[in-house]
Amino acid sequence: MITTAACLAMAIYHEGRSEPVDAQMAIAEVVINRAAHPDFPSTVCGVVKEHRSPVSRPWACQFSFYCDGKSDEPTDAKAWATAQTVAKEALSGATLGLGATHYHTKAVKPVWRHNLTPLGAIGEHVFYTDGKCLLALGCSLRPVARPEGDKG
Repeated sequence: MITTAACLAMAIYHEGRSEPVDAQMAIAEVVINRAAHPDFPSTVCGVVKEHRSPVSRPWACQFSFYCDGKSDEPTDAKAWATAQTVAKEALSGATLGLGATHYHTKAVKPVWRHNLTPLGAIGEHVFYTDGKCLLALGCSLRPVARPEGDKG
């Protein structure tokens, strides 16, 4: 059985291992915010493994690494260790407080972005909210301070 921390670390690793730590933390926040959101599965692992079935892409996963047919085994030990640390921090509440529910890399321009409010970019990722991320759902309006020296 895979743990919550392992699911989150896998998403961070595969979605942002080449990114700065704050971008990785923002990716972690998206997963955590979705788990607290009424439109997504209620667990971190459920969010990471979720399939959506649009007509044109019946295989579509929310996180492409999960259903791309490639091995999910981490191959970069340093990046994997960083992803595990970021996951542990995010799950303990040491987040950036963006309130983001969606993101994509700057290399793509998905159609769905037009239905969301942009929050900004960190590294090579652009982050958005759908406006439903409320305090009652676990999203913060105020960033939580990160420990000094841990800015990545």
